[in-house]
Amino acid sequence: MAYPADKPTAGNTLTKGSEGKEFLRVSRALKTLSAGNRTLLRASDEQELLHAMCRVIVESGYRLACVAYAELDEQKSVRWMAGVGTETDFLESLHYTWADTVLGGNATGTAIRTDEPNVARNLLVDPAYAGPAYARLREHAIQNGYTSVTAFPLRVEDKVLGALTMGAAEPDAFNAEEVKLLSELADDLAYGIANLRMRMQHRESQAALARLAYYDPLTGLPNRALLLEGLEGAMETAKQQHRALALLHLQVGHFHEINKVLGYRPGDKLLQEIGRRLAQAVKENETLARVGEAEFALLLPKGGAEYAIQVAQRLMSMLQEPVEVSGLMLDARMGIGIALFPGHATDADALMRRANAAMHQAKPARGGYAMYTGGQEQENTRRLALMGDLRRAIERDELRLYCQPKVDIASRRACGAEALVRWQHPLQGMVSTTEFVQLAEQTGMITPLTNWMLEAAFRQVYAWREAGLERALAVNLSAHDLYDPGLIDRIRSLFSTWGIAPELIQFELTESALMTDPAEALDTLVRLKRLAVQLFIDDFGTGYSSLSYLQKLPVDAVKIDQSFVKPMAENSDSMVIVCSTIELGHNLGLKVVAEGVETQAVWEHLAALGCDVAQGYLISMPMPAEQFQEWEREWT
Repeated sequence: MAYPADKPTAGNTLTKGSEGKEFLRVSRALKTLSAGNRTLLRASDEQELLHAMCRVIVESGYRLACVAYAELDEQKSVRWMAGVGTETDFLESLHYTWADTVLGGNATGTAIRTDEPNVARNLLVDPAYAGPAYARLREHAIQNGYTSVTAFPLRVEDKVLGALTMGAAEPDAFNAEEVKLLSELADDLAYGIANLRMRMQHRESQAALARLAYYDPLTGLPNRALLLEGLEGAMETAKQQHRALALLHLQVGHFHEINKVLGYRPGDKLLQEIGRRLAQAVKENETLARVGEAEFALLLPKGGAEYAIQVAQRLMSMLQEPVEVSGLMLDARMGIGIALFPGHATDADALMRRANAAMHQAKPARGGYAMYTGGQEQENTRRLALMGDLRRAIERDELRLYCQPKVDIASRRACGAEALVRWQHPLQGMVSTTEFVQLAEQTGMITPLTNWMLEAAFRQVYAWREAGLERALAVNLSAHDLYDPGLIDRIRSLFSTWGIAPELIQFELTESALMTDPAEALDTLVRLKRLAVQLFIDDFGTGYSSLSYLQKLPVDAVKIDQSFVKPMAENSDSMVIVCSTIELGHNLGLKVVAEGVETQAVWEHLAALGCDVAQGYLISMPMPAEQFQEWEREWT
């Protein structure tokens, strides 16, 4: 009959012959355990691990070994995953189960059901195996030379996944000592399964993050980041080979009106269909990317103006056919701008800007495309003037501190704000923040600008505290800031000067900034964290950092980029990305902030997904920092 492994009793005596047999069996079990451990170290795939473990068990002296997984169906079936010394097809044909029935009374089913090792000795005379249900098994045992079997539960994450079963030639095999050693083998195998599954999950997460960083989730096309990388490489190659290349910037006409009238989902379908058509027209060595809401770019690594115009004409002709969306036939025509290397620009960003500028000059009456024709000198003159004006604005404290509130989703209470800088130019009016921050980075003025921001943020937090309001203010740090050797001492001095608590100052850093020099960035973050401040990864999902690198960072939260948050209520792909990012962040012990929350529907989805903090126009647009306290009273 089938019964648990023997337990030794006091006063047992063994004959000299039996001592020899016991020694051989224990040696066999130890040999199996050792070989199994080596197998665990080598395996890189779960199925490979199961088969290899069964093989080493048989090679160590047992007649058969097999692994079964417990199915959670109504019949409580077992699925045979691997077998050596027997065929899994034969085992499947027996239709055994782990239910408490006749077909579940075998060692494998019993081990799974009871979560205990189970031994069946001398199968040919064991009453538990005497019935017709086990006739084929008895024949199999005779043919394959085993008379005893034992099965061990495989526990993964505190649940019985299945069982490891093995057979021996001796009718009295598998005593207590042998079972104890083989139980260790089963536990090792279960650990190996769990470890491989965890590694697989990590690989899948890393692949998802990599795809998130380089590909557009709506169309599946490369995104702006990947295009820029390819463009930089193509321009370098073209420079070395003394040849030209072209960049086409394409924009869907009247897309905002389509979204306004039909909604986001039909707009998404239109973009998907246009992306599909464009992809069919692209040659193997050319790169098509989605670079904006309704914008695409096409890199032609070989060819000058004539070839670029031919491609633009071909694309315009192909896009003349309307697209059917929501029962309506929508015009899919686009405006196309063309910029050339080296004639129009010699760096990737500039070439992108030139192509974009040309796109805005494209008119249907002129074929729907336009070549960049100039304006470069005027643009340079304006930027040179701005550079001098920005330096004076920083020195004379003419910039203004704005902030955008953050709200805890669960309690709906304000929990802080992001510090922003605005520049009201006396002649040009409000200058684009992106433009003058990029200008500061390119001209070496980013450190003075960051110093102004830090001083203004600390001063504002102090003013709030004096007014009875303690709210955290987050300051953005650029890649240049991260590698500034004086940054930490400057922040430490500001804490001493203003005497405010570390939890009231936060820092936000983009993935792209962190990856400029990952080792140096990690060192700076560690030193920042020693000041007891909170650190956020901004624009999460748009960079290209690996999961293994993110795990090393001493950060407290991630901010999901608004490009995924804004469309999540209408876009299932965006919803999946946001959901996965929230789950990933929480699994890493991080808080999750959603940027770009502009509608109540998005808020409600984020609340249901357990997102921690929201930021966006639904809550408030950026405001002068001195208005924050009044805003919070109204919000409350």
